[in-house]
Amino acid sequence: MPDEKKIIIDEDWKSQVEAEKQAAEIETATETPAKEPAAAEAASQPGAAADMPFPPASFDLLLTTLATETLVALGQLPHPVTGQAQPHRNHAKYLIDTIDVLREKTKGNLTPEEQQGIETLLHQLRMAFVATENAPTTQSSGEP
Repeated sequence: MPDEKKIIIDEDWKSQVEAEKQAAEIETATETPAKEPAAAEAASQPGAAADMPFPPASFDLLLTTLATETLVALGQLPHPVTGQAQPHRNHAKYLIDTIDVLREKTKGNLTPEEQQGIETLLHQLRMAFVATENAPTTQSSGEP
């Protein structure tokens, strides 16, 4: 069949790619020595622009993350994937209870500002939960 295309595979391409990858890693390591290894590895991956670095982990960031997820579950913020408000009150209650467990387990180990912050956050989330009591809920497929 004269019209059939022939694919020529260059077996040396794998070693060439590996050599280029190692050269890029060495170059990156010498250019930015303060960069964390995980960040350097992530930057060399395809689609690295979408994988942003995270801020340092902290108690406040943990609370903010849980509070944001609670507001999404209450339908107060749009769901990050669908862009629509989808209330899930059981999920919101679970998250509020989780923050309360953190408050109980960290009692005596928090600064006065952290203690006041978690108590204020819990109050605000509980008030939002009560305010959305009559809002329509979305049940997951596992619930009756």
